Amino acid sequence: MIEFYLSTSVYTQVLIATFMTFSVTALGAAIVFVFKRVNGTLLDAMLGLSAGVMIAASFWSLLEPAISDAEKLGMNEWLVSSLGFLTGAIFLILSDKFFDKILEKRNSHRNNKSIKRSLMLIFSITLHNIPEGLAVGVAFGSIALKVPGASIASAFMLAVGIAIQNFPEGCAVSLPLRRENYTRKKAFIYGALSGIVEPIAGLIGCILVIYVQNILPFFLSFAAGAMIYVAVSELIPESEKNKHKNLMSLFIILGFTIMMVLDVALG
Repeated sequence: MIEFYLSTSVYTQVLIATFMTFSVTALGAAIVFVFKRVNGTLLDAMLGLSAGVMIAASFWSLLEPAISDAEKLGMNEWLVSSLGFLTGAIFLILSDKFFDKILEKRNSHRNNKSIKRSLMLIFSITLHNIPEGLAVGVAFGSIALKVPGASIASAFMLAVGIAIQNFPEGCAVSLPLRRENYTRKKAFIYGALSGIVEPIAGLIGCILVIYVQNILPFFLSFAAGAMIYVAVSELIPESEKNKHKNLMSLFIILGFTIMMVLDVALG
């Protein structure tokens, strides 16, 4: 199985990895068929673990290769990496605000808070999945370009880290929709579809960095900035709401350590 995966083209590898992350989103959404509620501590621990993985991956799988590749291409490495990093974070911030305003306008003449809350939930999760798919695509694309520090192990573990995070995200869409009196089938479909953008974004990211090599350092840094924003603004605060804050912090550190060891040892 592993040999078959390694023998496929980089585009196939990206699609397999991102369909895995999408499948885990769908699996999380399918919880609505089994439980009305899922243990909050378990979900928070998974969020913390994913945050640690994403923070470590942002440096060892994305920023470090971006700096190395920029230097090899004769670019100003600190300028390109910092510009891409900031752009990725700012893009998500502005996108969140943009969707908030659209939803507010659409519901300004309706006294239906549940519809607005449901739409914001679906859009926000879907929006956050775009840079995650992009990050996986860029990571695999950098392998095809033989960027120093890039490896199948680090790229696939990045996808695994995002997949772990996607399980509670699928739950986070389907369970609240079920509480808003959506049928179980509709709640599942909307929850699963929130992750379908990841394979699309992954393939686009991979194609861009392979055929336009000069943008690779910027895109790697962009993906890192977007991932750090998601981890810091969404995953960590949500996990730290748990009453077992110290335990959640340990899961964040554990996730970071796991990704660091895999990147350094296998990268």
